[in-house]
Amino acid sequence: MKNAPIEKIVSEFRAGALVVVTDDADRENEGDLIVAASHCTPGIMAFIIRHTSGIVCAPLSEERAVELDLPLMVQHNEDPHHTAFTVSVDATAGVTTGISATERCNTVNALASSMEPADFVRPGHIFPLIAKSGGVLERRGHTEAAVDLCRLAGLPEVAVISELVNDDGSVMKGAEIANFAGRFGLRTMSIADLVRYRAEAEGDDFILARGAAPQVYAASSDLQQ
Repeated sequence: MKNAPIEKIVSEFRAGALVVVTDDADRENEGDLIVAASHCTPGIMAFIIRHTSGIVCAPLSEERAVELDLPLMVQHNEDPHHTAFTVSVDATAGVTTGISATERCNTVNALASSMEPADFVRPGHIFPLIAKSGGVLERRGHTEAAVDLCRLAGLPEVAVISELVNDDGSVMKGAEIANFAGRFGLRTMSIADLVRYRAEAEGDDFILARGAAPQVYAASSDLQQ
């Protein structure tokens, strides 16, 4: 599977493209469908639901989580990768049960808009995830990759992600991901690509600004959701 240059990914992501983001082949070798929440449509949401686990998450910045008063789902996170789930939400406007593609799209659109805490009900059918402020240079997860793509594209820092699965429900791996992307004409990238891109672009500025350890720049198989 040949990944596209990050610059190309960002340009198309800015225009509303759905992309496939993978972790390392020597680790889980899994892929997520990712789109900017501000560009998500009912058609895109239906495509995501059809080809993934159906658990649709919305990575967002720490700042947006605070604005929306989204508390963590649990205070003591026992997830192996410490994925920062908040309480789940539905938008109040244009939503009945909250489960349809259109209604889930309305919710992620609202998360990326100027809506306030009162514009959401809790619990719901969309699962926000709080990204680390340093993005993939602080935590190499799909959550951070999604928000980094939004940031690089100059879009609201809220995305939509879900993990690709086969028709039998098993998680897609390497060649299966490549075949899927080719079948639907989707761009692919890896989290390692994004780590290298940001490290080269920001270099020591990131270390000075965030106090991050230099080793975070090394390509790693220890990728997270």
